[in-house]
Amino acid sequence: MAQRRVVITGMGALACNGVDVPSYWAALQAGSHGIGPITLIDVTNHKTKFAGQVPLDNLALSNGDRRIVRRKDRFVLLALKAAEEAMAMANFAKGADGKPAWKDPFRVATIVGSGIGGLTTIEEEYTTFMQRGPSRVSPMLVPKMIVDSAAGDVSIVYGAKGPNYAITTACATGSHCIGAAFHHIRHGQCDVAISGGAEAPITNLGMSGFNSIGALSTRNDNPAIASRPFDKDRDGFVIAEGAGILILEELEHAKARGATIYGEIVGYGCTGDAHHETAPDPTGAGGSACMRMALADAGIAPEAMGYINAHGTSTEFNDKTETAIVKQVFGAHAKRLAMSSTKGMTGHTLGAAGGIEAIASIMALKDGVLPPTINYQTADPECDLDYVPNQARKTQVEYALSNNLGFGGHNASVIFKRYG
Repeated sequence: MAQRRVVITGMGALACNGVDVPSYWAALQAGSHGIGPITLIDVTNHKTKFAGQVPLDNLALSNGDRRIVRRKDRFVLLALKAAEEAMAMANFAKGADGKPAWKDPFRVATIVGSGIGGLTTIEEEYTTFMQRGPSRVSPMLVPKMIVDSAAGDVSIVYGAKGPNYAITTACATGSHCIGAAFHHIRHGQCDVAISGGAEAPITNLGMSGFNSIGALSTRNDNPAIASRPFDKDRDGFVIAEGAGILILEELEHAKARGATIYGEIVGYGCTGDAHHETAPDPTGAGGSACMRMALADAGIAPEAMGYINAHGTSTEFNDKTETAIVKQVFGAHAKRLAMSSTKGMTGHTLGAAGGIEAIASIMALKDGVLPPTINYQTADPECDLDYVPNQARKTQVEYALSNNLGFGGHNASVIFKRYG
């Protein structure tokens, strides 16, 4: 079978600087962040006291079923809310039951992952176990905490019966889910996919764990400038929650139902560093191989690339290593490439990063606006590319590459193309 074209017909975003695609994209263009003091937990004894929280008090779906909020972990609620926006944007015809009237529900995939899963549920139920004994642990513990519950619940809500699973690759999770969904459609295994990632890591254990390995910024005196990708004075990433969901669809399937098309996905690469649990391989071999794989999958030359949405975590090793691998892959063209990290505005949403950053890349292509790397004040000699510093740039490009690199040496690169 010939390879089929895959387009994006719906998107859903939840981030600390925007609770839907329009507000999120407007914030990125304006260089606006959503990072501030943590209110989800008591941070009195925590080293870092700020994060990127989604500013929504109510994560219930619009179908009126409020029980879902009590029965799901926060990361699942984030995924469901983002999926609701994405499905509404995709505007599939509905059946009598209110669910999409799929021609064949077994050709609709749901691939939604999380880097950590239900950490809040694990903490709460372990506390119950210790204080009240095993008989008082909730029967909802397992279905609430497991990483695949977001994919399962999204598929149930929308009656999607095709390939249904979760990928967990730390910070590369969202991109791997989107890439896998892309290949399912391209190779004819399904026609539609709901894909992306969600994360709710702002918990006592989450904060403690990342602080204990020295990954988080401790700039408590000025959280607004704590996330500063590629800046010489970066001191760690800002942890954040969020969700990014895409609706991928085979081109002819989308055109036949008159869907609005926002962009096209054309390439995907995934490799492993086989180097260290948390540190990137300083040679950049795995990361550069990943981008080359994505370029080959897309069938384009490196010189065709116009924009990179970098992983850009604001950590010492990630930013200089990512800069080095971009140079390895793109050679002299690296100096002409625009490359920004939107994590200065969103914080690092871990398993959701690939989803929300895919949306940033798609909107950049669609609207001809490249989002900035904010808080870029002091140049680092080891980070010497064009990071679109501090202000968005109006530039029309044809291709954008989204990079995500996860603990464990997981690398993912997804290439999008402007449609039209």
